[in-house]
Amino acid sequence: MLRLPAVAGRFYSANPEELTALVRKYAMPQPGTPPRRAKACLVPHAGYMFSGHVAGAVFSRIVLPQRILILGVRHFPRGESLAILASGAWRTPLGDAPIDQALAAALQKECPILREDGVAHGVEHSLEVQLPFLQVVSPGFSFVPIALGAVRFEDLAAIGEALARVLAANPEVLLLTTSDLNHYENDATTRLKDKKAIEQILALNPRGLYDVCRNEDISMCGLGPAVAMLTALRALAAKHAELVRYATSADVSGDTSSVVGYAGFIFS
Repeated sequence: MLRLPAVAGRFYSANPEELTALVRKYAMPQPGTPPRRAKACLVPHAGYMFSGHVAGAVFSRIVLPQRILILGVRHFPRGESLAILASGAWRTPLGDAPIDQALAAALQKECPILREDGVAHGVEHSLEVQLPFLQVVSPGFSFVPIALGAVRFEDLAAIGEALARVLAANPEVLLLTTSDLNHYENDATTRLKDKKAIEQILALNPRGLYDVCRNEDISMCGLGPAVAMLTALRALAAKHAELVRYATSADVSGDTSSVVGYAGFIFS
């Protein structure tokens, strides 16, 4: 399957030269801060104008390997709620990014509740917007796309445990997870709610994150991917979580009445 771009020209530039220049600007390494290896990262997935600087800050700080597993969101109720694509490629204005068939097969073997489904991935932007960053910063990479909808904690934990087994056997693979934080409340409320979610992420606490988002009505769209990631990191004995950058859409738009929160993390 060749998955064509769904949000080029809207979430990011469809012009290859403009897109490359913008990614390089956002992901430029900072002097005195050499990129380091990481087990996982978490980045946002809004339009580049709003959240590209947060994602780029993370990508500028880590060594991006040639094999990447991307956990994204299923925003739309189409197709399977736990969806993987195990072969083919995804196209962006910068070219085609191939799916890592061997890595996908290993994950399907360990986690049979993931279902092969192109419908769930067809118009989903959360994974797509990561690819131009990877194509510029780590050309030649291959990846596995997984989109998770709203599911039970037990299913997310099972996916996380399966991820851990695959990553333990393939330690060179980066687990790239994507989520935005609270949505469409005022800036002050969003920052208070996001702080509660961020505290659980920094504590590497999957159950705590799941519960605080449900109990405090924090509309973190990538709660499922984040819970699965944190479960995997615990199983892999990760010790360190770093908040690289936090922002809201108001930092760009100036409109504090209805915002979305964005955060970038590195885990090692």
